[in-house]
Amino acid sequence: MKTAYFAGGCFWCITPTFKEMEGVFDVTSGYCGGNQENPTYSEVKSQKTGHRETIKIEYDPEKVSFKELFEIFIDSVDPFDGEGQFIDRGYSYTLAIYYNDIIEKETAEKMISKLEENFAKKVWISVEPFEKFYTAEEEHQNYYLKHPEEFEKELIESGRKQK
Repeated sequence: MKTAYFAGGCFWCITPTFKEMEGVFDVTSGYCGGNQENPTYSEVKSQKTGHRETIKIEYDPEKVSFKELFEIFIDSVDPFDGEGQFIDRGYSYTLAIYYNDIIEKETAEKMISKLEENFAKKVWISVEPFEKFYTAEEEHQNYYLKHPEEFEKELIESGRKQK
């Protein structure tokens, strides 16, 4: 089993994309990239901690590759928005890949370069070494299952539904 870390804006919104995939065992909402120990949702959302909302994906690399996960990630976000994602604005909603090894790093960088070349636009996905993941509060885990109506409203109002 391997683990991948993707910051794709609102973690509620990208969790279901991966949760239902064959080869994915679990998806956990949390925070990466900041320097404050054990940040809370309200602290991260207020842009005070330097963390991004991030999902941790535990997967079987024999059933799904990091490259495939990254491709799905790209299809779930707006890689050309450097200020956040959809209606969620601020650093905590910006895009990042937190890589675990040189292969993940090189895969992400090559795919980003190809995307920039194909679209002739700057891609705003930071590629950073993984350091620490803090699990978000329980209320944020599997939000789409716990609050389906609110989740659907979030998808529609944010513009992600069209994505």
